[in-house]
Amino acid sequence: MLDLGFVRGNLEFVEEKLRARGADPAALLGDFRALDQSRRQAITHAEQLKARRNELSQQVGALKKSGQDATAVMEETRALKDKLDELDRSAASFDEQLRFALASIPNVTRNEVPTGSSEADNVVVKTWGDKRSFDFQPKPHWEIGESLGILDLERAAKLSGARFAVYMGAGARLERALIGFMLDMHTQEHGYKEVLPPFMVNSKSLFGTGQLPKFAEDLFRCSDADADSAARGEFKDSDHWLIPTAEVPVTNLYRDEVLDEARLPISLTAYTPCFRAEAGAAGKDTRGIIRQHQFQKVELVKFTRPEESDAEHERLTRDAEEILEVLKLPYRRVLLCTGDTGFSSAKTYDLEVWLPGQQLYREISSCSNFEAFQARRASIRYRPSAGLQGGSKARLEFVHTLNGSGLAVGRTWLAILENYQQADGSVLIPEALKPYMGGLDRIAKES
Repeated sequence: MLDLGFVRGNLEFVEEKLRARGADPAALLGDFRALDQSRRQAITHAEQLKARRNELSQQVGALKKSGQDATAVMEETRALKDKLDELDRSAASFDEQLRFALASIPNVTRNEVPTGSSEADNVVVKTWGDKRSFDFQPKPHWEIGESLGILDLERAAKLSGARFAVYMGAGARLERALIGFMLDMHTQEHGYKEVLPPFMVNSKSLFGTGQLPKFAEDLFRCSDADADSAARGEFKDSDHWLIPTAEVPVTNLYRDEVLDEARLPISLTAYTPCFRAEAGAAGKDTRGIIRQHQFQKVELVKFTRPEESDAEHERLTRDAEEILEVLKLPYRRVLLCTGDTGFSSAKTYDLEVWLPGQQLYREISSCSNFEAFQARRASIRYRPSAGLQGGSKARLEFVHTLNGSGLAVGRTWLAILENYQQADGSVLIPEALKPYMGGLDRIAKES
């Protein structure tokens, strides 16, 4: 969330940034300046009436003390109370409208973010690795997985519907191996602390990271019901949502807290399943496991001082890139344009892995700097240790939050199948994963 004072003092700049995202400032902001002015006028008027009420109260006391009739003054005091109640209701209504407007405004993108309307306007800033040359026609992962008997999409559809997957045998083990490998890399090599958070969160957590209220339709909400009610089709909403990413519970670990500056930056990593009701445009990515309702991810989250967030953003992105490099998977880093940058982000890099079976790059990680946007929504602050200022403690400031996939496990799984496939239909295991696969060096079709 943006600061009210910032929006008030930089309204034209905010409107310009909204247009750069492809948003309509009038639809999001309404008549922000008039609304803010009405709120401030109501508050100012209320303060004036309260001062007058205090004067009248003193007059009532003086009149009664001197034995004089205080009826007229008391009547004016009661009339002021009614006006104050009305002004308080008006101010509360204006406050609510302003909070709704602020909650609906996306973050302001950084100046270095390229202006554009779609992924076509994103900028490739780095390419790593050589694309493998095949002496046969490489297959997409869904054909490889089905042929090897390690990916079963038909039975997954029987269990849960479209956009779910069942991993079998060595396929399930490869998924588990990737999770362990990624967590070990990030904790042992990159200095992150591992967290295992809940997989369900409340609404306040989703508001804190920016998913609510704007993206409620993209989420799975839980319902409570006893057996009899369920049999009748009667369900009661609970305040539990399945997490769309570990970013939500991990960032909200410190919601409504003041952090010790000496602890910053805080670097956390977490494995979780992720659940998303939105699965992309209709008819897009319907084959394979590119876009699923349930998938697994290893997430990276940082809490930093504002002046260090740029450097930590670069460092976090490198930590994700090193997973791909150790696995020897070709990739590129892409700076997202304004129209493709997420709601809460000020700047985002996407890492895209090369998939030879499909002859294209696909996103495998998004690494974002949210600056103070999430911290303001979740009230995550720290007190600078610059010493006393005029005899008092330094003022609390909002931390900057960052996060990125380190990596999306299912997409890494399919990238291995497509990049390490062999002419006989088998798939070689990357050297770094062999210890996690019990020494297995390839996945072959079971006889």
